[in-house]
Amino acid sequence: MYFGLSEDQEFFQENIKKFLDDNASVDIIRKIATDQPELQKDIQGGLISLGINNLLVPEEYGGLGLDILFAVAVSQALGSGIAPTAFVGSYVMAPIAILNGGSEDQKKIYLSDIASGKINFAVGFSEFIGAREDCEIVYDNGKLNGRSIFVLDSNNASHIMVADKSGKIFITTMDSKGLTRNHLTTVDKTRSFSEVIFKDVEVELLEKSKDAISPIQKSIDAGRVALAADTLGAAQEMINKAVEYSKERKQFGRVIGSFQAVKHMCAEMAADLEPCYAMVWHAAHCLDEEEEESRFMSCHSKAHTAEVGKAVAKKATEVHGGMGFTDLLGLHYWFKRIGVNRQLLGAPEMVREEAAKIQKLI
Repeated sequence: MYFGLSEDQEFFQENIKKFLDDNASVDIIRKIATDQPELQKDIQGGLISLGINNLLVPEEYGGLGLDILFAVAVSQALGSGIAPTAFVGSYVMAPIAILNGGSEDQKKIYLSDIASGKINFAVGFSEFIGAREDCEIVYDNGKLNGRSIFVLDSNNASHIMVADKSGKIFITTMDSKGLTRNHLTTVDKTRSFSEVIFKDVEVELLEKSKDAISPIQKSIDAGRVALAADTLGAAQEMINKAVEYSKERKQFGRVIGSFQAVKHMCAEMAADLEPCYAMVWHAAHCLDEEEEESRFMSCHSKAHTAEVGKAVAKKATEVHGGMGFTDLLGLHYWFKRIGVNRQLLGAPEMVREEAAKIQKLI
């Protein structure tokens, strides 16, 4: 039995990679990270023209109506190209939350506007995933108070989707009265994160999220698998760069790729990463087809790729020697992206604990 990406999924991946190769080189990423963040809008606009915004939106609302495995394939390509664009929050988690938690009217309004590119969401589920001190989200009489941190895809977002600790999901516009957005600086300069403060902000409740935990959990599960795929793509690119460098860099009159120690490092990275492909793809398949296994597999793939990605990032940098730490080479953009992916939507330790609870081991 063959289990892998279809020709259509691979074709979409290649189109994404080609676009990023042509429009988001390391030099462009460096400019975005330092003094020209406006270049990010052009790249995101180009990727939207390729259809990344409407992958998971059903055809009846103007989208492509594809499955999560397709979105995961795209996320893998975006990680490979360290794409400075919104995706996991805006175009994976938000559509899944609306599909599972919204009323018919809410689906018609929001999914149609996502597919047409009229709106894009920032997503703040930190209160539900792991509440922090002074970050409680309180909903009362149609108004929201509190603070959400590490809100995903916050730059250029027109709307925000936020959850309280019970799993209720609320939507409002980013320019709502009483809403304050503060940019958060992280080591990953390819994506945007914010702290959003609510003070008597009028919000809309996703109708089906008030009685069930499944809408937000399905959204988080999909987000975790998409992040795992992003890490997978970034880690593979770091391996590719390490192998290429080892074939060119010479020491003692020989290319370093001929040294046994370097060979072993490259082989270990490839051997560790290869099984992650099937794991991530299977996790995406379970989200669409095997609901009983979906949450466990999303936790498993997120935690495992986080650990493997961390090891690959370290070894790939070591293969490059001192050059691996320079801004000139730009390897650190992939390194830092993998590091931030490790923490988003739950660090490996937290996600493993969830998986253990699902299996009733604790």
